[in-house]
Amino acid sequence: MSTCTHLDTIAVSQLPESVAGCEDCMREGGVWLHLRICLACGHVGCCDDSPNRHATAHHEQSGHPLIRSIEPGEEWSWCYVDRLALAIPAVHGETRIPPSPMLSV
Repeated sequence: MSTCTHLDTIAVSQLPESVAGCEDCMREGGVWLHLRICLACGHVGCCDDSPNRHATAHHEQSGHPLIRSIEPGEEWSWCYVDRLALAIPAVHGETRIPPSPMLSV
């Protein structure tokens, strides 16, 4: 069984109460489909089904290995380095997010 070797990098254990959207898309005027949060620094980026894939771009630039979905009802995380989906019970909370701009286009 595979295990994530990067749990010691988690600095965000409480999810924010709400976010306005993908930080990079909002700055650049882009759109996102689903939102992810970096568990090392709290950066909110968009998923790989979004045009700009900002969560993955953040990992590639920063080296931060773990993200978590902040979509309603989703509690999964992903380790880019170990290429592993996992649940991290130590991360708590639910985040209010705006509707995806891609779904209203």
